[in-house]
Amino acid sequence: MAITQRMDLRQAQSLVMTPQLQQAIKLLELSNQELAAYVEQELEQNPLLERGEDERAAAGEEGGRLATQEAMTSEPAETAGPDRVMDSSEYVQSETMGGERQSPLDTDYDNLYNTAEDRAVERGEGANAPDTGFADNWSSGGGGGGRTDFSDSELGLEQTLTKPETLREHLERQLYLDIQDPTERMIGLQLIDMLDEAGYLTGDLLSLAERLGCPPAQVQSVLVRLQQFDPCGVFARNLAECLALQLKERDRLDPAMQALLDNLELLARHDRHQLMKICGVDAEDLADMVAEIRALNPKPGASFEQADVQAVVPDIMVWRRQDGSWSVELNAEQLPRLLVNQQYHARILPKTQNKAEKDYLNERLATANWLVKTLHQRATTILKVASEIVRQQEAFFLHGVQHLKPLIRRDIADAIGMHESTVSRVTTNKFMATQRGVFELRYFFTAAIQGAAGQAAHSAEAVRQRIKELIDAESAGDILSDDRLVAILQGQGVDIARRTVAKYRESLRISSSVQRRREKALRSA
Repeated sequence: MAITQRMDLRQAQSLVMTPQLQQAIKLLELSNQELAAYVEQELEQNPLLERGEDERAAAGEEGGRLATQEAMTSEPAETAGPDRVMDSSEYVQSETMGGERQSPLDTDYDNLYNTAEDRAVERGEGANAPDTGFADNWSSGGGGGGRTDFSDSELGLEQTLTKPETLREHLERQLYLDIQDPTERMIGLQLIDMLDEAGYLTGDLLSLAERLGCPPAQVQSVLVRLQQFDPCGVFARNLAECLALQLKERDRLDPAMQALLDNLELLARHDRHQLMKICGVDAEDLADMVAEIRALNPKPGASFEQADVQAVVPDIMVWRRQDGSWSVELNAEQLPRLLVNQQYHARILPKTQNKAEKDYLNERLATANWLVKTLHQRATTILKVASEIVRQQEAFFLHGVQHLKPLIRRDIADAIGMHESTVSRVTTNKFMATQRGVFELRYFFTAAIQGAAGQAAHSAEAVRQRIKELIDAESAGDILSDDRLVAILQGQGVDIARRTVAKYRESLRISSSVQRRREKALRSA
């Protein structure tokens, strides 16, 4: 057979992910904040995109001007209607606008600022009030020590703003007041940089001394002085040293307390007998020592690093109607409203100078239309998935977490006719507001635990909640071990193994039965 080169023509079908399709898939898993940032970026790059709120505000101003013109001329104003504008939220949330349109300016410029006579009337002086000269000084700020008018103040807004003091700023201020030697100040600044958010010292002092080219004893000397700074306990290298610094400040660091700090692991296990033996104290003194330690602050620097708590904004709102049905709606405040300005495109396109400009405008128009359509598809998909979740987990919304059913994403995908990966992307970083709280959509997908004696399967989250309720209800004299928890759950129709109970208990951050028995015995003592 001869080996030759030739060209063949073949036809084949394959699935190709276009850039627009890839971007549409990416938009599905974006959170509210990420989607808002992406829309903001598109608004900056695309001149044909506008905000829906701006469009309605502009329409309101135009209506006010037309109404004013009709009132002045008593003739109907003939205006040409604008072109159709596409709104990304019109498919999901309809908005009814009623009432009379008002002019954006409902006051005269003369009424914006008070005159000297107005200020005198406001102060109760009146037109016939005796002239003492104080009124002029009050308004002008001149002569006789009169007050300066606030409107004449030269302070800007940025000069009146305040922010909480950080831990670094608090410690640096004390450093400059307490330490005058430049070398020791440099060492102190380096030690401040080695603090974590809780105020603990991280890193090695020997490596710091080698990097700065100074004796390790000098670094240790500076550290001892810094450990006396406020807040007490800062610059500690471990928990025991942090507590020791605070006890030393209170003059309570005796040998028995130091022995207790050296054996914090026994305190964590509530091993009272071993602690009494090591510290040489009785049960009453040990209880007092433990109470003193509990009153200390294990994270002295945490009060300065207060991160802003970001509230979760739900994407879906769920509530029950009076007839017993469920209402599932998207949060209208989180829906981005975008408009495609077709009129601007039609006006600019004939003025293009070359083919490149024309292609740019057409490409921007296609991108804007695609974005509006993609946002609509995203909202519709989220609404479909949320509605199906509410339908299949209705028992949870009615009776609580004990009635949460086992559910996987494939069940939702088969019910709504979508791929399982699409459901996975939709349930990422999406939250649902219900009468029982705000839950992430992923919360409703739990594994199944087989029921005993052929009974129905149970949700893993419901079983975990049941374990927590059983442990919370136990008494000091009847601590439930993992084996007893297994027996109780099997009696309630849950076929579960002991290692599964231990795993769920540890995920709830609940200690073992031995540890709980010691804790409750210590509390009762």
